[in-house]
Order: sequence, then C-alpha cells, then structure tokens
Amino acid sequence: MKINWNYLKLMLLLVLVMGLYAFSNHRSSVKAVNDIDLQFLGDENLYTTHEMVNKLLIQKYGNLKNVPKEKLVLNTIEKVIETDEMVKNAQVYLTVDGKLTSKIIQRKPIGRVEGVKKYYVDDEGRRMPFSKIHSARVPIITGNITGKSLEDIYVILEYINTDNFLRKNIIGIHVGVDGDYQLKFRMENFVVNLGGVENLKEKFNNFMAFYNKATKDKTLNHYDLVSLEYNNQVVCTKI
Repeated sequence: MKINWNYLKLMLLLVLVMGLYAFSNHRSSVKAVNDIDLQFLGDENLYTTHEMVNKLLIQKYGNLKNVPKEKLVLNTIEKVIETDEMVKNAQVYLTVDGKLTSKIIQRKPIGRVEGVKKYYVDDEGRRMPFSKIHSARVPIITGNITGKSLEDIYVILEYINTDNFLRKNIIGIHVGVDGDYQLKFRMENFVVNLGGVENLKEKFNNFMAFYNKATKDKTLNHYDLVSLEYNNQVVCTKI
C-alpha cells in the first residue's frame, strides 16, 4: 500500500497545532493575577482615590492577587468599580504578564448647588455628591432650585463650558422666583439677567458685544444690572 506522505505530514502538523493551542489555552486559564494597576484618565483632580477603589474590590472579592484568570469576570469587576459615586466609567483587562489593569474615567462636576440639598451637577446633567478629598472650582448655583430649573441650569452650564471667556469668568448662577436666571461674574460688580434659556447663543453674542465696547469705553463699573432677556437687546441699569 502506498503511503501518502503529504497527507500524513498535514495530519501531523494539524495535531501539533491543536496540541500547542490546547497547551496555550491551559497556560492562559491557570495564569493568576500578580499585580493590580488602577489608572485614572483625564482630569488630574481626583474625586476618589486608588485606596477607595481598592477597598471596593477587597470588600467584594478579597485579595485579587493570585486569583486564576479563569475565575475572573472582568465586566463584573468593572461594575463594582463603577459603584463608586465619583466614577463615570471603568474598563478592566488582564495583561499578558498577569497585571489586572483598570482604566477609570471620573465624573466631571460643572456646577455646585448650594440649596437645601448640596451637590454637584456633572457633565451629563446628573446629581453628583461632594468629594471628601477635592472641591471643584465651578459656578455656584443658588436660589429657587427645582427639577425644571436644574434642567435649565444644565443647559446654561453646557453653553458656558463651550466658551473660554464665560467658563473662566462666570462664578455663579442664581435662580429667581420668577424662573429667570442671573449670572455673577468673577471680576465685575454687575449681575447679568439672562431671563430664560432660549436663544442662549444670541444672548451671549449680544452680551460680548456690550462687554467689549464697555471695556473699551471703561464704563463697566457704571452698571449694576445688565439684562439680556429682551429680544436682541442689552438693557443696562446704572448705579
């Protein structure tokens, strides 16, 4: 009987590949965690700490070091980290050298509510508790704060954060009893009455035209109220 050596070589090669694949899978499944690496991405201001996140993991799993890879459920670990109220998102993976790595994105506060209840408003418009380790420098929100006004405030804050001048200079938003919004500027004595949240772009464009002219004329300190609530107008009240 004639032996088909090419066929035999192919079968041997197939067996060898399958053996190597099985061996690799076995080694991978028994690989254990030898280190934990928590990385905070983005903002340098930390509203939580490595220690706080580690504590969450220890409370849930105990010590994760030396735990075999096959016993790890990475998406569950991500959800545990995300129970930290300062964490927006976490991605967890195991590196080839056995390091359990988590890349963490924190929530970002854009406003601070100082009412009966005190909390931040984050960049998704959600309530965010104060951090014990860092205080954000964001506009302070006061006045008649309700669910609707909080939605409007988020719209205002979002717009403010698209403009470098407004972001640096607006330090407060006050909610009036009539549902209008007043802005407090860092270096100026006047208050800006924004009215409602409609036509924000037009209102702020009008304000910047007024501000630049008044700065040039050196008349900014002549006013205590600048109103933007009227259509395509800036109405100023003198001291």
